Amino acid sequence: MNNTKNKKFPLYIGIGIILLLLLLRFCLFYLRSDGFSGLSMLLPVLLLCFIASALCTSGFFAAWVYQDCEKRGEDPILWALVVFIATPFIGLLLYFLRRSEIKETCPACGHKISLRANYCEECGTPVKKEDNNVMVKQGTHHLHFMIAGIMSLVLMLTCLTGFIVCAVTGKGINREIASNERIWNAGVISMNYNACTDGVWKLDFRSASDGFVKEQSMTIEDADSQLLYADISCGTVPEGATLVLWLVQGDVAQSVDVTDLSEPLSWPLQEFENGKIYVRLQINGVEDTVSEICIK
Repeated sequence: MNNTKNKKFPLYIGIGIILLLLLLRFCLFYLRSDGFSGLSMLLPVLLLCFIASALCTSGFFAAWVYQDCEKRGEDPILWALVVFIATPFIGLLLYFLRRSEIKETCPACGHKISLRANYCEECGTPVKKEDNNVMVKQGTHHLHFMIAGIMSLVLMLTCLTGFIVCAVTGKGINREIASNERIWNAGVISMNYNACTDGVWKLDFRSASDGFVKEQSMTIEDADSQLLYADISCGTVPEGATLVLWLVQGDVAQSVDVTDLSEPLSWPLQEFENGKIYVRLQINGVEDTVSEICIK
């Protein structure tokens, strides 16, 4: 009994460490960005539950495979890792295609023989059939691992479905361009470069979904004297396409069309207050755009 507990202990410790690292990753994301601003808490909770249940699903099925391998005399650690890393769907398929039948030891020579064998293939010793009256059922051992794995799988699929439905319908996702919270896009953008260094935001993109909003938070230190400078060049402008620059802080939201700037834009900031401000580019069809924006 103690040996069994000792074998399970590293598995429980491993699952605990993985879940702790997952929680730490979410905390770091919250600290390094605007956190979950602009998102309903339901979405990150669904995502966190999906990842946690996916790891639990892999862990429980890997634990079952580990026990099954021990019964069959195969390498339990190898196959448990295969199932955990390759996901249960692929890992279990490979394992069931590869696993051997359960065997017993010949009392005469110690050779592994099939439970259905009438004699030992190595030494020829007859096998008494009464010894095999209680046949080991294939795959019915350690049912608690299987049940836990199936429950985790159902939870994983439920969380994934809920997350996809919320993301597609836009429920709980902030897409209001004049909002004082982070903007979340459902579309895509093809970027060459995006970075903010020493207060200078440089964005170089090839194309983006219509209405895609790219944003960067900046800081106003002296609203009365500072200006926002924007040097923006749109390489390809299809008919009807526009690029709009937005400044948003609290209840104040200002915008200007920067699709075709003849010279860099200088924007006064007197209507804003000192502190954080959102600088946003609303992309409506323009392509091959290079921009450099700063406050000074």
